[in-house]
Amino acid sequence: MAAPDQPVFYYDLGSPQCYVVGETIMSMLPVVPEWEPVLASQISGSNQQPDPDRTEVERLAAALGLQTLRWPSSWPPNGARAMLAATYAKKVGRGVAFSLAAFRQEFAGGRDIGDENTVLIAGAACEMHPVALTKGIELKSTSQALKAAGERAIEAGVRSLPSIQVGSRTYEGPAALADAIAAFEPESQQ
Repeated sequence: MAAPDQPVFYYDLGSPQCYVVGETIMSMLPVVPEWEPVLASQISGSNQQPDPDRTEVERLAAALGLQTLRWPSSWPPNGARAMLAATYAKKVGRGVAFSLAAFRQEFAGGRDIGDENTVLIAGAACEMHPVALTKGIELKSTSQALKAAGERAIEAGVRSLPSIQVGSRTYEGPAALADAIAAFEPESQQ
């Protein structure tokens, strides 16, 4: 759980919009956020990942100085295994490192996040042993933790991803990061 004043970044590894926020949130937000992996399907109630506006995501990534996006050939991704891996990685103190590595494999490398090898490469990038990661994904406590994270997100008012919770307010969508940054400005505290 996040400290009372610590923002929470809710994300799904299969979302290019979450990737863009994830690549920039640590340097742009004045307080380091907790990264909370949640399944978009649990938030939206749909098992189908929405098809992103690729041109808009590419424009935003370019504006932020990110590497040119390379879209995976398989879309939408089946990211359930990757999200379990992110949840396990968080439990062992490697959540942010794993998530950034997975995002980069998917959207900078063009690899399918649903592919077990992509998940293991992301794990290796943050020094997670493949056997430990595979066993961690399969733990019942990992799937329970991912489900509980989704329930906390819904309770916080999250309806779409990416979302950033600052105090009792939740900011969603493309403007989430800008809105969260504004929440920390002195005039917004009055």
